[in-house]
Amino acid sequence: MWIKKGVIYKPDGTLAHSLSHAQVPFAYKHKDFLRVYFSSRDAHGQSLPTFIDVDYTDPTKILYIHDKPVLELGGPGEYDETGAMPAWFVDMPNGDIWLYYTGWNRTHNSYRLSMGLSLSSDGGLTFKKMFKGPIMDRSIQNPIWAAQPSVMFDNGVWRMWYISGQKCEYIHGYPEPFYDCRYAESKDGINWTPTGDVALPFDDFLNAVGRPSVFKDGDIYKMYYSYRNALDYRTNRDQSYRMGYAESKDGIAWERKDDLVGIAKSENKGDFDYEMINYAHYYEHNGDKFLLHNGNGFGASGFAYAKWQD
Repeated sequence: MWIKKGVIYKPDGTLAHSLSHAQVPFAYKHKDFLRVYFSSRDAHGQSLPTFIDVDYTDPTKILYIHDKPVLELGGPGEYDETGAMPAWFVDMPNGDIWLYYTGWNRTHNSYRLSMGLSLSSDGGLTFKKMFKGPIMDRSIQNPIWAAQPSVMFDNGVWRMWYISGQKCEYIHGYPEPFYDCRYAESKDGINWTPTGDVALPFDDFLNAVGRPSVFKDGDIYKMYYSYRNALDYRTNRDQSYRMGYAESKDGIAWERKDDLVGIAKSENKGDFDYEMINYAHYYEHNGDKFLLHNGNGFGASGFAYAKWQD
């Protein structure tokens, strides 16, 4: 089971690019410290990627807080004009780092999400868009949007698990998206083909699958994800995000095993994750297993970590 170890970081409102939220944390491993990338928000509520460096032994010990975003937003009309949210980082053979991220576009009544790809040649301090357009956008397979990929180069094939917006309905006067988790492949990590395979479909409760974190354990593919209902999930903790877990033999057909997830919302009112628990990222260090995750307010309460104990 996962043993919660406490909150690592929550913005204090002193940085212009990071006034609130520390959402979708990603653990990027350096030799002497752990770098945690995350999405923060400015005064306009726009998401911007940034990072902090923490101690491996005690991640609540913050070594450095970056004072600017690592990626600038796109220009007028571009897919990331009103927000950029980090999703997955990949080390390339030449030393570059690729960042797959979600670009935000506000629309008349809702918002549109697309996937972007950026590159860093300075060790992850700054990233530049590789292309002006997205690498995946809404399409026949993704009628509303496509976002938050988990990426793996596996046996000569680039593999991706991502959230796919399938429909949007007005609930209590607000347009609520319904999204599942889908699969795509690529030969180069740039040009992706959605296969149409649904890794995690809708059910009576799971109306939205949030942020898959996929890894391979031997011959088994494993995924941590978060899921919620479509109704009142912002205000009712019984409907809000909780953590799920799934396994697959081939990375395409998945079996939900949520009873094995090993972590749940706190039962103590007022705690960091009493209202919801979501957007996890799994990583390992020195043989130990860890999980970064968000809590209340979709990252407004910062992010915490848990350690696996058999």
